Amino acid sequence: MTMKEELIGKIQNKTLTMGVCGLGYVGLPLAVDKAKHGFKTIGFDVQQEKVDMVNAGKNYIGDVVDADLQALVSAGMLQATTDFSFVKDVDFIAICVPTPLDAHQQPDISYVRNSAIAISKYLTRGTMVVLESTTYPGTTEELILPILEEGSGLKCGEDFYLGFSPERVDPGNLIYKTSNTPKVVGAVGADAAEVISMVYSSILDSDVHTVSSPAVAEMEKILENTYRNVNIGLVNELAMLCNKMGINIWEVIDAAKTKPYGFQAFYPGPGLGGHCIPLDPYYLSWKAREYGFHTSMIESSMMINDRMPEYTVERAGKILNRYKKALNGSRVLVLGVAYKQDIDDYRESPAIRVIEEFRKTGAQVDFYDPFVPKYRSKGQWFEGIAAIDPENLRQYDLICITTAHTTVDYEMVASVGVPVFDCKNVTKKITNKENIEVL
Repeated sequence: MTMKEELIGKIQNKTLTMGVCGLGYVGLPLAVDKAKHGFKTIGFDVQQEKVDMVNAGKNYIGDVVDADLQALVSAGMLQATTDFSFVKDVDFIAICVPTPLDAHQQPDISYVRNSAIAISKYLTRGTMVVLESTTYPGTTEELILPILEEGSGLKCGEDFYLGFSPERVDPGNLIYKTSNTPKVVGAVGADAAEVISMVYSSILDSDVHTVSSPAVAEMEKILENTYRNVNIGLVNELAMLCNKMGINIWEVIDAAKTKPYGFQAFYPGPGLGGHCIPLDPYYLSWKAREYGFHTSMIESSMMINDRMPEYTVERAGKILNRYKKALNGSRVLVLGVAYKQDIDDYRESPAIRVIEEFRKTGAQVDFYDPFVPKYRSKGQWFEGIAAIDPENLRQYDLICITTAHTTVDYEMVASVGVPVFDCKNVTKKITNKENIEVL
């Protein structure tokens, strides 16, 4: 029996053992879905705290149902470990680790590299390895493949299969989760592509689209997020222009989206946050330089979006000036630290940059976020205020809304009479707007 036939048999009779390297926002939901579909799953992570929580059935990811995790752990279908020697026991392992930027805004692929090295030491014949972490085109074949071959002594395509299938996780999305979001798969060789696609088809309630190579799948993921980055950059630039022209950009967008074709609505804000959209264009522009190519449109949108936290504070300063106050010494409350509404994820949150820019001016800054009571930035923890009410809101000279949480009473916030700078248009339905300015 060939390796391909053996793996197909294991998929069909559900004797395939699954593995997930990295139990964060991408990895834990994926591990849970694998186990829910009848495959014994082992989660690998270097953080003992996460491993202990998973093994205790304690959930820490918003997109995972607590009861599902508890039931799967209790049934022995899902377990976690920091011991990578258990890689020898899996038939399929997905790498779902962070791919941040370094201090020079260049790709930091150390987590991916270290994961590949750890896996290579225990890789056995007949294993499928799939990178899910967002990265630059070429990573799978240029970085992962040689590490796995050199560390294991095995040959890709003959002894193990290798592929790339980009994660598509949108934290807090009430409709699309890991299980029902279509998947893209690109692999090294036709057999690998067929079998890896079959694995995803067996654990997801969605279509699997197979492409010709890992590089196509890697570029596809970059395109998804760069598309959003560029369009958000466009609307952020128009927001700045509309402010100078005395035009409400939000009303402009509402009007434009009545067109049933050829237009998709994007909205301005204090910057970009999350694990993909603010970072992926940097990966592409960095890789493009290897070919002597400059991604001028993409880099322009990145510059606009990166400047939005500073622009937010500049606008806030002008608002205070109208009240004969300076930012220096003023008390400012930032409402919202999460990078998007109704989640506790503050990775790359523009609100943190906004807070830092306020502090540079000498402003005294507090924050409130019902989902993020504290956050860590540059090695330091910052705690927010516990609650908001009319009495404590009146202590501030300015309130800056940076996240559109639906659990916050913005009508109450606006009613206290303190100047409000609304960067998310959450005060749209409030009629008395004398103290409100919208981005």
